[in-house]
Formats: sequence, structure tokens, C-alpha cells
Amino acid sequence: MPLALESALKAEAYALGFDLVGLARLGPAETAGAFDAWVDAGYAGEMHYLPKWRDKRADSRLPFPGVTSAVVVAMSYGGREPPGPVARYARGDDYHDVMVERLNALHAWLRARVDSPVAGKAYVDTGPILERDLARRAGLGWFGKNTNLVNPQLGSFFFLGALVLALDLEPDAPFEADRCGSCTRCLDACPTDAFVAPRVLDATRCISYLTIEQKGAIPEELREGVGDRLYGCDVCQDVCPWNERFARALPDESPYAPREALLSAVGSRLSARELARRLLAMTQDEFSAAFKGSPMKRAKLRGLKRNAAVVLGNVGTNEDVDVLTRALDDEEPLPSLRSGQAAREHAAWALDVLRARNGSA
Repeated sequence: MPLALESALKAEAYALGFDLVGLARLGPAETAGAFDAWVDAGYAGEMHYLPKWRDKRADSRLPFPGVTSAVVVAMSYGGREPPGPVARYARGDDYHDVMVERLNALHAWLRARVDSPVAGKAYVDTGPILERDLARRAGLGWFGKNTNLVNPQLGSFFFLGALVLALDLEPDAPFEADRCGSCTRCLDACPTDAFVAPRVLDATRCISYLTIEQKGAIPEELREGVGDRLYGCDVCQDVCPWNERFARALPDESPYAPREALLSAVGSRLSARELARRLLAMTQDEFSAAFKGSPMKRAKLRGLKRNAAVVLGNVGTNEDVDVLTRALDDEEPLPSLRSGQAAREHAAWALDVLRARNGSA
């Protein structure tokens, strides 16, 4: 007997490399009100694209007319991989490209299976879709206190994507339980105290926001908290008991394996100091070649140089004075809502910190 369409669709999604698959009926988003309140409170910072399309975000049927169902998928990016100066999700290829290609392949498979040009669209962290809301509705997990979706068999080190379809599919049961219990490890571990309350993140204090989305200067009072993190932060996921037990290693040939630019000549991962020095010395052409197809391009070279200077201020030594001094000649300004400071200001700050630490003039 042939598989029911829903079962066959899930099997194909797993065959394409997704780690979780669920089906949801589209409609009003339960968390739209909370999301709007979060934006209105100013917690989105400079992410001015988030307030747009509020009406469409409030109902998952609206962004793409005619759709009624969604195939919601998750793809692990290797929570068992060692921590480092670049968050695990950003070390390899851009997840948007990887997952959209696979969701489009799933869409093509479905059209062939039902012999009909079923309308639909793939969304991966794009468009006015509240992906976590849709994923919970599809049974993939619950909202952790660190705001990430947590799955009881996978933890939270995964990407979410959705294929919305003009096709009625039998939905899965939503995930109703909250399995965080009384645990507050993620809230307590945040280096910059970015959590206002459980499940409420002030992005303007979050290291991921500061090193990726923040376009201007990183506030000086938060720089020490950045520590050795050049791009993104995994701390609130690292300490989660569900990740300690269920996070997975990357499979062979994973598109999320670290790219060469993050490795030494012998293939080992660069330390934060080594990577910071490499980035500060890069030209734009070198950066474009080394990070082609990488999510790290979102911060642009000037943003990564800013981050690198902060990292060397936190973990650097006297051996880093030379590269920071050369960075003082960087004339590319950082657009900023907070100040008109240039990237070189962060290098000057780092030099001052190093001099104070080492007691030199």
C-alpha cells in the first residue's frame, strides 16, 4: 500500500537532509501580539526591517496568497562542535541558500507526486513569517527561556524553514509542553545580561546582535562582555541541558563545516586571536573571496574588523599591538545611530585596554 501523502512528504524531507519535519495548518500566529510588543519596547534595536509587514506576520496565510498548509523543517548545524570565536551556525555555507534549495526540491517532488502545479513558497528566516510559532504549531518543540525553539530529541542547535503550500495537509499536533521547568542556566550565563525575563531578549545587549546586526559602534560598556566572540554567540545554548544531552555532531560533508578562512594551514581551527589578526589584515577583495557564500558577509568586512579589534582588546597580548596600530589607519566609517565613530575607534580602544592591562604608557 502506498504511503499517505503526508507520510511520503515527510520521508522525502528527511531524505533531503532535514532532521525534523512537521505539518501545520496556516492561520493567525499565536505569538504575533508578543512579537509586536517586543518590537515596540525597543528590544529589536537597529533591526528596522522587523516592524514591517505586521499585518502579514499576524497570519501565516497572508505572505503568500492562497496557501493553507506548511511543511516545517529543522536542520542541525552541529551543536556538538567545539565552541569558538564564530558561532556554530555561521562557520560554513549560508543556511538560507542551503535550506531554500532543499525546500524547493521538496516542492518539486510534491508537485510530481500529486501531478499538479501546487503553488507555494519556501521561507528560511525571510519574509514576514514567525517561524518559531509555526514550528511549535507543527510539533517541533517549545520556546526555551533563551527564546530558541527546543526539541526534546535535538536540543536547539538547528535552523528552521517552512514550505507554505496551497494544499490541504493533515496537520501534526502542536507541541504544548514547556520542558524548561525551573532551569535558568541560559538566563544566568548570558555575558551581557541580555535577558529581560524568561523568553524576553533585549537584542541591543545580545552579543549576536552586537557583532552582526549592530552597524555602528559597539557600546563601550558591553565590549568586555563580548569576550573572544567575533561573530555571534552560543553561550545560552551551550549551557542548556537539552543541548548537553541531545545536540548532534555535524555529519560528513556537511555544508555547515568550517570554511578554510576559519582554519589554519594544517586544518585546525583558528583561535580568536589568530582569526582577529587575520581579519584586521584582510583587504576587501580577500574577504569577498574567502567568505563567498558565508553568512558572515552580513556583518561586512568593516563590521568584522570592528569586532576583531574588540576581541583583541579582551584577549590580546602585546604581540597584537602592531596589527591594532595598523588598524588605526582604517578610514572606512561605520554608519551608526549612536555615534559617528569609525572602525579605527575600536582599535584605539583595544590599544588603550592592552596598555592598561600591561602597565605600559
